[in-house]
Amino acid sequence: MVLDVRSRFAWSQQEMARQSRVTVCVGAESLEEPWERVGSGGFGCVYKARHKEWRIDVAIKLLDCDFGLWEEANNLDLASCEFVLRVYGLFQGRPPIRGIPEKQGIVMEFMRRGSVESLQKDLRGPPPWPLAFRLAHEVALGLNFLHSKNLVHSDLKPSNVLLNDDFHAKLADFGLSRVSASVLNNNGESTGQSGGTFKYMPPEAFELSYNFVRSFDIYRYCKYSDSCWKEGIKFNNINSRCVLISYGIFLWSVLTGKEPYEVAHNYSHVALRINDGDRPPLTAIDQSGPNDLGKLAELMTKCWVKEPTQRPSFRECLNVTEDVFLMHESGIPDAISDVLTRLKTPGVSPLTSEEPSSNNTVYLLTPENSETKQQNLVRRMSDADKAKFVDGKMAELVQRVPEVTAIVDQLGTMVHSETYSVIESKATSQDKMRTLYRRTLHSGGVKVKAAFYDILIKDYPDLVTSLGGEL
Repeated sequence: MVLDVRSRFAWSQQEMARQSRVTVCVGAESLEEPWERVGSGGFGCVYKARHKEWRIDVAIKLLDCDFGLWEEANNLDLASCEFVLRVYGLFQGRPPIRGIPEKQGIVMEFMRRGSVESLQKDLRGPPPWPLAFRLAHEVALGLNFLHSKNLVHSDLKPSNVLLNDDFHAKLADFGLSRVSASVLNNNGESTGQSGGTFKYMPPEAFELSYNFVRSFDIYRYCKYSDSCWKEGIKFNNINSRCVLISYGIFLWSVLTGKEPYEVAHNYSHVALRINDGDRPPLTAIDQSGPNDLGKLAELMTKCWVKEPTQRPSFRECLNVTEDVFLMHESGIPDAISDVLTRLKTPGVSPLTSEEPSSNNTVYLLTPENSETKQQNLVRRMSDADKAKFVDGKMAELVQRVPEVTAIVDQLGTMVHSETYSVIESKATSQDKMRTLYRRTLHSGGVKVKAAFYDILIKDYPDLVTSLGGEL
């Protein structure tokens, strides 16, 4: 029997639902109000809510489309281990949020400490060495476990490594491998529905012929076809080597507290640098740290070599990370105590106080203690000039602003509820920004554009100044 594309997709969804061990369905009536938005991306938004019966906080990832809902839930369930985010069930219903229609999503454990990225922002640099070494090892353990299940994490980066109350690492967001097998669209932009963020991608990902096989495809083919089983293993080996370069760059970020390629602001620039063999500088790692830093530095350089076959295996990585972690495990209690103190006392210098202030990640929210200063500086530019900037730089802003929903929330009543719903329905940050401009900014005049500019300069000052804007 020959099925058309739509029929094959419907069948695969039903089959995944039948096979999946994720059988718990959670409706809006099971969750207390209000919900708190804690994150967003090309897939949709993540909210925190308290389950009435379980009496625990959960995270609800609401998807802008249901394509791959069962796949990601099944992948998370299949990958169940202490280093991968736990999935409780599936959500279907209407969230108690303005302008959001009925949605489907995944209900997962809520990680109170945020992500490695948010921790680095709060600390204004890397965590203390023992904790950094443990994070490096636990992420390697998680990746190795996924590999053993024929799953590939296609979007490894600090924001996708979450932290529990005790600062243990758990892998989250498989890059929503449910969607496109290609990494980038023809325009070279990150679509939000593809695997990987371009600063953490391997060199081969920038080639037009690159085809990152999805984890679900490997799982499904291995199950139903002996011939595809061999092919699946072949592709899985290739893709696991691709993930290693992401892990190497992740290691660099954990040890430095920085974003890689800070001065490279666009896809083309980064692609050129990576293909030319450029990698984040090892000199950015604090040279006064423990001797074991040299072992991790050597490992990361092996992980990010250009030739995939020359990269180490996950087990080889674990041999190094475990050795380094065990040497410093006794320092974990003091490291966590230091982190908690610094989180409670904004402005306390990190242990690596000699690190320059450029440790702050570009294109992310500025530290809280600088918000007042930024707001005062914003007033120097006239509203007319702000509006002119927004109109003139919108094409760039469409490509380079990642958190559009957060901006919409800050604009408040300036965004009509119907427009809010349309923006939320868009699958990518680019489409969200285009909709916001067409339906709100363009028609709202100088006042709305000026408010939009003020949000940009507060949340993304480096982006605005790189485009010629003024503080």
